[in-house]
Amino acid sequence: MTALPSARQERAAAEPRAWIAVLEGFLGSVLILVGSVGVGWIANGSPMIRNSLVIAMRTEGFGVMSSTVLLVLGAMVLLRSWLRLGQRLASWGPGALKAVVWAVVAWSAPLLIAVPIFSRDVYAYTGQGRLMAEGLDPYSDGISSLSNWFMLGTDPSWAENRTPYGPVFLWLSRGVVAITGAQPDISVLLFRVIAGLGVLLCVMYVPKLAALHGVNGARALWIAVANPLFLISFVASSHNDALMVGLAVAGIYFAATHRGLLGVVLVTASIAVKPITIVLLPFVGLLWAGQAAGWGRRFLFWAATGLLSLALLVLMGLPGNLGLGWTWALTDTTPGYTGYSPSGFGGQMLEALGNAVGLNGTSIGNGFRSLLTITSMCLAAWLVLFGDPKQVVRRAGLAFAAVVLLAPIIQPWYILWFLPLLAATGIRNNWQIKVCYVVVAFFVVFGAQDQLFVWNFVSLRVGSDTLASAVAWGAVIYLLVLDIHTRKLLFSREATLDARAAAHATR
Repeated sequence: MTALPSARQERAAAEPRAWIAVLEGFLGSVLILVGSVGVGWIANGSPMIRNSLVIAMRTEGFGVMSSTVLLVLGAMVLLRSWLRLGQRLASWGPGALKAVVWAVVAWSAPLLIAVPIFSRDVYAYTGQGRLMAEGLDPYSDGISSLSNWFMLGTDPSWAENRTPYGPVFLWLSRGVVAITGAQPDISVLLFRVIAGLGVLLCVMYVPKLAALHGVNGARALWIAVANPLFLISFVASSHNDALMVGLAVAGIYFAATHRGLLGVVLVTASIAVKPITIVLLPFVGLLWAGQAAGWGRRFLFWAATGLLSLALLVLMGLPGNLGLGWTWALTDTTPGYTGYSPSGFGGQMLEALGNAVGLNGTSIGNGFRSLLTITSMCLAAWLVLFGDPKQVVRRAGLAFAAVVLLAPIIQPWYILWFLPLLAATGIRNNWQIKVCYVVVAFFVVFGAQDQLFVWNFVSLRVGSDTLASAVAWGAVIYLLVLDIHTRKLLFSREATLDARAAAHATR
């Protein structure tokens, strides 16, 4: 008589050696940690800069080149680990959620103590806290108003810029400065704690939001939070976007579970971190009104949502006389564009074409970018007003995606603003997940070779950017061509059909 398999055996069969991918990703994060010491962003005023090992890694050619290779290789190992974890958990059965949570924890741990990489905005947060501490208005005074501001690691591009953040985050920055005295290294760690709170909120509420939509919570968490772009941008880079996204996801969840008042409060807190999540506020009103709401009830709850949120924001701005100074970020956007955004790239092509035929290419390019911005607003408004009342969260994610993807400037971590909402409402195992793979991989590769700090006086046989590009693209070729596992993800129809069947079975 054949014995029935135990629950543990069933879980083992459903999740074939997920721990291998988790361990591999941990190794990748450790490589990033070590590499960040040599080519990450360290403030000039940091005691670390005078450590003999750090000096060797940042001033000697071998140290810089080794750090570059380790950092980029670590990012690519982390990318592969994420892809392999998804393959190993393809059935998304019992225990899969626990495995993904362990992956997030294990992959984040080394990044918590890494030198900031891919961005040094975290040092600007300290500067904004100092502005608050000295009684200056961050909405009108730039960080250059402070003494010794450059030694604390702030990028010069922030020197004259007004702060685009909301009052909640400014007060958090003020609190960090009060605790650390603006010491850059300890400040970075505290801002990582704040970002970690946002990551924790995503870990808690993305699976719950997915369950409301009949989507496997483990898979949604794997797509939205365990991906390397999320972990590097929100843990290693310590972006305040992590808290913004976490509060927004939690607020959307509570609004979708008939706790609209709490939903409004949390999404308003998200706006008070970064104002861009104001895009989600009308959808919170729809969720609060309920699926069966007619137009009269919808407008009533939209008005209630808007007035309550405005009242909360006014109250938040009273301390320090901050007022509604953050609103400038919504009306006076950053000039310029990024060349890889649809708006930026398309505008460049039209500008070149216009110049080639004797027209004013600059005006044509600017007009195209303005047109796409207006189009994104119209799409967002359409998604607010029309659509399936059972898919309000999906509509919110699509509206947020339209606003981000059609904007002239797209930073790599902007993709993470809307990804949790789309993952929680279903990203299919067809072209949709393949696009997700490509976008995440592109921005990981882009960040790994674009944001490296190397002193100008360091003599290198091969430029750090060239070396980083070679390692990154070599790893991409390996994943696409040589790796017998990951190459199936984009090119094997059989693998796609198997994954689709498994996902359907777990719904």
